[in-house]
This record gives sequence, structure tokens and C-alpha cells, in this order.
Amino acid sequence: MLRGIDLALPAGALVRVEGANGTGKSTLLRLLAGIDAPSEGRITGHRPRTAYVPERFPAALPFTAAGYLVHLGRVHGLRRREAADRADHWLTRFGATTHARTPLAELSKGTGQKVAVAQALLAEPELLVLDEAWTGLDTEARAELDRAAGERVAAGATVVFVDHDPRRLADTVDAAYRVEGTGLTAARPPARATDPGPRVRVEATAPPGTPLPDALPGAPAYTPAGAGTARFTVPAAHSDALLAALLTARPPWHIDSVAPLPATGTTGGDATRRLPGEAPARHRDGTP
Repeated sequence: MLRGIDLALPAGALVRVEGANGTGKSTLLRLLAGIDAPSEGRITGHRPRTAYVPERFPAALPFTAAGYLVHLGRVHGLRRREAADRADHWLTRFGATTHARTPLAELSKGTGQKVAVAQALLAEPELLVLDEAWTGLDTEARAELDRAAGERVAAGATVVFVDHDPRRLADTVDAAYRVEGTGLTAARPPARATDPGPRVRVEATAPPGTPLPDALPGAPAYTPAGAGTARFTVPAAHSDALLAALLTARPPWHIDSVAPLPATGTTGGDATRRLPGEAPARHRDGTP
């Protein structure tokens, strides 16, 4: 049971939730994700595009791995071709392409968890909730999920996570909270050492089958946007070099748009969600 929770979740933030087993961490995350409703109190405010990954993936579903991802992509409003492209992208990143046509019920726990993570990421959520999502993943897949979480934050999303490893994303956490008793307290100051400052989002298109150029300036976060289009997020100081690299690549990329993003931690709007108890839990959605 949770009471008196007052939690602000700024856009573009990585938030860790800690606590002993059975204290209510999963309850809090399921409330944030909109999966559960409080027995008392209210949940109000704007619902950001949300994705949730549980510790255990429910494998008893009548789909193959790829079929399930495409189905979820369609549920999120993607066209079938775009959903299939994103499914292939995330299965590739998590090393699970050989299981694309395997029925979910036949997948190992680790591969099933890769599919669970992929279904959350392919929708490009504004709020990504990870409840011990690294459990069961191999070393490479865990590192890939670390990178993917960082990419969502760089794109302006909020990522809230629970993990049993205290070192998980420790150097990039913006805020951490601990569930104790029926309440929530700040666990420690933000661990992030530096603020990357203003960022720039670049959308570009290349001919079908064009690989991503190697060693792009600024190590941009990369997200496929379908039909040969990709979205890059890079510190503003590296944006000109990134544009030059894309334009001079072979074959060259066509630049569709260039837009500035706020520095990490800034917000551009307010939305409110209430958790059980008397105090509000707020999600400030400043995603462009």
C-alpha cells in the first residue's frame, strides 16, 4: 500500500526507484504506466505515450516474436511496413533475429525478455517504465538496453526503472527514490556529473538498405522512423559535423528536418497523475 506519494517526473530524465522486496516498487511502476488503478485517490492528467516492460514476459500468446512486435506496432498506430521495420531493427539490436519466426511460447526466458523490451522501444514512448527489465538478458543485451534507455532520455522521454543491480545506469541517473513503508523518499542526489546542454534532433532519409555511417560525430542517439528515415539526437556543438557527415556519406543522406531540443531536465508543459493517497504524482511532459 502506498500513501502520500508526491513524485515529479520531468521530461528527459532517468529516474531510479529502489526499495526492499515487497515494499511496493512494482505497484508504483504499474500505476505510473497506467496498468493498475489506485484503490483510493485519483489518477489525473495527460497520458503520455507509455510503454512498460515487466520482469517476466507473458509468453503464452498466439504469435511469433516478429508477429507479436508487428501487432503491437499496429496497436500503437504504426503502418504495417513501419512496424515490421522497427521490429526487425530491435530484434537485430538485441541479437534475436534468428528467433523472429519462433512462437513466443517456445522462446527461452532470455529471448522472450528481449521481445518484451523490443515491444516497448519500437513505439518510441514518451514514458518508458522498466520493472527489472534486465532480468534474464545476456551481457550484450543488458548493455544494449542501457544504451536504448539513454537514447530515449536524449530524445526527451522519461525513463523510470527498477533493477536489483545498484550499478545499473548509476552514472546517468537524474534522480533516485526509495519506497519505504507506505511512502517514497529521495534516495540520493542526482548522479549525473555533467549536463550535455542543448541538443539538436536531425531527421534524415537514405535509399533503402543504406547502412548507418560509421563513427558519426557526437555519437548521436539513433532511432529508425520508417521508410528509410532515421532520427538522430546529438549535442548542438556536434550538429554541423553530423549534418556534414550525413550529406557526404556514400550514398548521401537527405536532410528532412533540423530542430533544437532543450537541455536535459528542462520541461515544456505540465501534466498530472495522482497516485494513491492525498498528494499528487506529476509527470511533466515536455517532449517536443
